[in-house]
Amino acid sequence: MRRGWPRLMRLDSPTDRPRRLSGRGVERKSLDQIKMMRAAGLVVARGLAAMRAAVAPGVSTLELDALAREVLADAGAIGSFVGYQGYPAAICASVNEQVVHGIPSASQVLREGDLLSLDFGAVVDGWHGDAAITVPVGAVAPELTALSEACHAALWAGIAAARPGGRLGYISHAVQATVRVADRGPLGGQGYGIVTEYGGHGIGTRMHMDPIVPNHGPTNSGPRLAAGMVLAIEPMITLGGPQTRELSDAWTVVTVDGSPAAHWEHTVAILDDGPWVLTAEDGGRAKLGRRGSTHMW
Repeated sequence: MRRGWPRLMRLDSPTDRPRRLSGRGVERKSLDQIKMMRAAGLVVARGLAAMRAAVAPGVSTLELDALAREVLADAGAIGSFVGYQGYPAAICASVNEQVVHGIPSASQVLREGDLLSLDFGAVVDGWHGDAAITVPVGAVAPELTALSEACHAALWAGIAAARPGGRLGYISHAVQATVRVADRGPLGGQGYGIVTEYGGHGIGTRMHMDPIVPNHGPTNSGPRLAAGMVLAIEPMITLGGPQTRELSDAWTVVTVDGSPAAHWEHTVAILDDGPWVLTAEDGGRAKLGRRGSTHMW
């Protein structure tokens, strides 16, 4: 079996687009099951908050992994990533040109000006939560701050589009359109690359499930969204070209042109009255306001 994150999370060809997805086989949860996923989501939120607070020049990514393991142990949770197809860590820690799936190590010591993506997953009572943040290490260049902010804005645009009755393409297009608007902002003209080889995914009793959630595409594509679906929405953009390659460790994905990348992710439940962000402490209230589910209040 090929090592690395599965094809469910990777779009391997231009034809592997959401319009090919019928929506059949997409796991739908009851409200009680979604509340169980919320427990896993809150463990993820606490772990990411703890790691964010610990990020500083001189800290190794292995130290951050140890911190994540402490959060898991304190919560009585299991790490979604630990042992996944042989993956050796509790987090993915990806620095600068590393897009996703960077393996934490003692030798990867953070430096002033680095841009760090932290991806973390937890399992509680058999249900998964998965989220990622991008964190500056000390003072970073303005263009790196803008890159991360554009990716973060694209994430929340995609989340806002995760409503019953729409199509999966609403999410994908919202992400793409938001990145393109950022290209024309005060620091526009950067030429952000939207990574198309990797995308989001369904999540629930397994970490990676149908459907694939691309970060680009037309609105009229993909299956209809319905209450009970839970998706991990995760844009990845670069300060250069979108092409990526996998390193010899069979995990770490880097940009082909060496440009830095940003990655943000949340696990989002679609309810009758809107999205509920299971991996955000406030359920998404601050970002979504009344556009989100009333279950977050």
